Amino acid sequence: MGTDRLVAVLLLLQRRGQVTAAEVARELEVSERTARRYLDALGMAGVPVYSVQGRGGGWRLVGGARTDLSGLTAGEARALFLVAGQATAATPAVKAALRKLVQALPEPFRGQAEAASSSLVVDPGRWGAGRVEQRPPRFLDEVQDAVIRGVRVRLGYADRAGAETVRTVDPLGIVAKGPSWYLVAGTEAGRRTFRIDRVWSAEPTDEPVERPDGFDLAESWREIADEVDRKRTPVEVRALCVPHATGLLRMVVGDRLEVGAAAGGRVEVVIRGYSEYALAGELAGLVDWLEVTGPPGVLEHLASIGTALAARYGGLSAVTELRG
Repeated sequence: MGTDRLVAVLLLLQRRGQVTAAEVARELEVSERTARRYLDALGMAGVPVYSVQGRGGGWRLVGGARTDLSGLTAGEARALFLVAGQATAATPAVKAALRKLVQALPEPFRGQAEAASSSLVVDPGRWGAGRVEQRPPRFLDEVQDAVIRGVRVRLGYADRAGAETVRTVDPLGIVAKGPSWYLVAGTEAGRRTFRIDRVWSAEPTDEPVERPDGFDLAESWREIADEVDRKRTPVEVRALCVPHATGLLRMVVGDRLEVGAAAGGRVEVVIRGYSEYALAGELAGLVDWLEVTGPPGVLEHLASIGTALAARYGGLSAVTELRG
């Protein structure tokens, strides 16, 4: 779903006051079903839209104080920048337009709009194959509001084992990682990450957030994600790959592949995995293109797999020749 399309729908609502899905569909040259998805997505992003049922109905924006910028309210301006902020997948044209728009916002809207534009990172990949969250977590709005307003939060949280704690944290940003939502926050023990669906209470305070100098949410999340990936895939295999097969290798192992320098007509690669045996099983079928050089445990597993394959299927070539 293009962020520029969401912006177009929002501005259409501002201009007309009320629209139907059919009108949005005609304006954007999409199906009515897709138009409804855009309208629903605006609501999920925090833009106060609601539907009026029945004859003469349609979609409207909740009333409130208006700005002099396309009639946006403070909440709508903040939601717009949250949807299409610098850390999201907005097109360069949308981001350039937003940089101009934020300068046109009257105070005090400008500060929160700028904060919204850098408060969210969208990471489309997911960790593992756990359950898919069907709707945003219960306390997402409260946590998001605290991030944007820059105030500390008294957070009730249950860890993976179910142990509940209450602590006051400095909310620094929110990450949408696949279907899950995370809060990046400062604590007495340093920077921590909290799954927002495990938050059971969130009480904003009047205390300002202590934000580290030069903090960048996108950069911080990359460090966090890399650390999580290293913990989830602690084993590293070193290998030499023929250059034309690196694409195939990436198809097999995805972002667990790191491509290094060329060496003797081949490319040095590192592949991360969950265990030595699992990695050996993944790479055994790539023997024509890949030479694994370590660690020794993976080499032993590869040799064992090769022996087992030869024992089970080694006689098939002779049978094929007799049949021929």
